[in-house]
Amino acid sequence: MSFAEKVFRLSENKTSVRQEVMAGITTFVTMAYVIFVVPSMVSETGMPRDALFAATIWATALSTLFMGLWANMPIGLAPGMGIIAYFTYSVVLGMSLPWQTALGAVFISGAVFLFLSVTRIRSLIISSVPKNLTMAISVGIGLFIAFIGLRSAGIVVSDPANSVALGDLSSTPVLLSLFSLVFTGVLLSLHVRGAILIGILVTTGIGMIAGAGPVPRSVSDVVNFNVPSIMPTFMQLDVMAAIKHGLISVLFTMTMVDLFDSIGTIIGVSHKAGLMNRDGSIRGLEKALVVDSCGTIWGSFLGTPAVTSYVESSAGVAEGGRTGLTAVTVGVLFIVCLVFAPIVGVVQSYATAPALIIVGALMAEDMPSIDFKDMTEGLPAFLTIISMPLTYSIANGFGIGFISYVLLKTFTGRFREVSPVMLIVSVCFAISFVMR
Repeated sequence: MSFAEKVFRLSENKTSVRQEVMAGITTFVTMAYVIFVVPSMVSETGMPRDALFAATIWATALSTLFMGLWANMPIGLAPGMGIIAYFTYSVVLGMSLPWQTALGAVFISGAVFLFLSVTRIRSLIISSVPKNLTMAISVGIGLFIAFIGLRSAGIVVSDPANSVALGDLSSTPVLLSLFSLVFTGVLLSLHVRGAILIGILVTTGIGMIAGAGPVPRSVSDVVNFNVPSIMPTFMQLDVMAAIKHGLISVLFTMTMVDLFDSIGTIIGVSHKAGLMNRDGSIRGLEKALVVDSCGTIWGSFLGTPAVTSYVESSAGVAEGGRTGLTAVTVGVLFIVCLVFAPIVGVVQSYATAPALIIVGALMAEDMPSIDFKDMTEGLPAFLTIISMPLTYSIANGFGIGFISYVLLKTFTGRFREVSPVMLIVSVCFAISFVMR
């Protein structure tokens, strides 16, 4: 029996090495945009961009390899967009905290997630949050990410009279962003694999021609075998500072976003891959969640926000990925990307911002499934969705949604529908709002 057969049980899953490798390449192409978008967003905290590039790749590669070799699931992992937005704009910039302290909070949330993953508490929390509110959280994070993308692209700008206004649509960077948005949308509509990555690269090329971005002059401007150092961010987390600041709401939000993000992605990908048993259970779920939480922990060591399972893995599953060999292929390809560090400096915000808008749109797909006819369900869901972008905080959206849900159920005589966990969480959020 071959090594691949022993480790990944290819025959049992009715697949082959060739099929798994092709699926891994497909997943990699759909996920590769993270090597541009993550450093671009997180560098706004003051963290060095080159080190972030290396940290993103190592966190992604190690987590995905672990998922493939131990959990034997065809799922790629990388720093999550929702957590990145929260880490950058709510925690570091919004609360004026050092990024080292924020990384300390990421470590603690990963440790908490790991504890929840090896106990039944995780299942208790997941089952306690109403389905409509769970879907609203995903949609709200999507709108928040899209709003960040619109601002970064210059399509939306600050306005003293109306808070926000339409940007200068005649400027070259904004025109390039609009082109990228439409171009990528067309590719997605045509089901072109790697549409987001293609959109980033094509727009970057057009930007060079238009004189809106730097042009590589030599091979060393694109490929450099001197891999960028990770030391400026490696082990820079400050756990004691995070504890000292009492970041309870931050830790709760990070853990909850990571938890629901991971569960939703793993369930969706497993269903498409045929990894669900007849009773609805998922083969390898416990191991997958442990991998997810471990990814967050060592991500904080490397210098990235929480690592989570990526829904783009479904592209590889559609290509035939059924085992961890798909994930191993993804991890290896990300490591290869380390030599392309110079190209990150070439890619400008007008090329990456539309990717955020697209990701936000994709996260809004659950909107039609929310029950807006029942006001005790629909109004908290709506408040969750709208509060995140308008208050520029994912945590605020969580809190407002949870509190309004408990209040509406209570004053309409339906308090029995509120789980004890929901009640406790809502009280904690209410206290944190009052004590600000």
